[in-house]
Amino acid sequence: MNKTYFIADLHLSENRPDLTALFVDFMQNKAPQAQALYILGDLFDFWVGDDEKSMVISTVMEQIKSVSAQGVKCYFIHGNRDFLVGKRFAQACGITLLGDYEVIDLYGERTLLCHGDLLCTDDVNYQSFRKKVHQKWLQWLFLRLPLKVRLKIAQNIRAQSQLDKLEKTDAIMDVNPEFVLQTFERFGVKRMIHGHTHRQNIHQIPPHFERIVLGDWGKTASILEVSSETIQFIE
Repeated sequence: MNKTYFIADLHLSENRPDLTALFVDFMQNKAPQAQALYILGDLFDFWVGDDEKSMVISTVMEQIKSVSAQGVKCYFIHGNRDFLVGKRFAQACGITLLGDYEVIDLYGERTLLCHGDLLCTDDVNYQSFRKKVHQKWLQWLFLRLPLKVRLKIAQNIRAQSQLDKLEKTDAIMDVNPEFVLQTFERFGVKRMIHGHTHRQNIHQIPPHFERIVLGDWGKTASILEVSSETIQFIE
């Protein structure tokens, strides 16, 4: 049976070897069975440039390269933690970088893919921050800083982000329903798949829309399996 896998929000880092082990298990035992694999952002807990090296990064690259070499098409949409993943990383492991929004033909159904952070329009502070850090000139300057400096900046931003979350309600950090409907209409689709909010679910939205939310990875892996016959989460 032909099938496609979707994952997001693994937040891989040196501090969570258990998550890396889950990823390796998935890539070795599940991913090779698929036609395609889509990683919808935040594969890494943070990314400061394609010149960074670590055991986790090497492991991830090896696993993606192995699956890609077996004929599985691998795709990546940037998340809010790893939006600086670049062409050097993609070419090294055989993965295709996609835009913030990507419409694909998923077994006959036009389906919109995104990380999901752009749908959270009620989080005004985050959207303002996102707009700033996605400026190409600022990214150009940041990537030319010494690696140690970039790592320190990333650690500070991550720490501040954790503090900011404590002051935000669950509603603010979730998608805006009205903007979601506008996005369905904008792209002319009836199905959307995204991550970011960590709230695994399949939402049926009247009159005919379907919004599938990928979960984050913790004790188990959140994996969406789609075929011409079924849509289901497997762990």
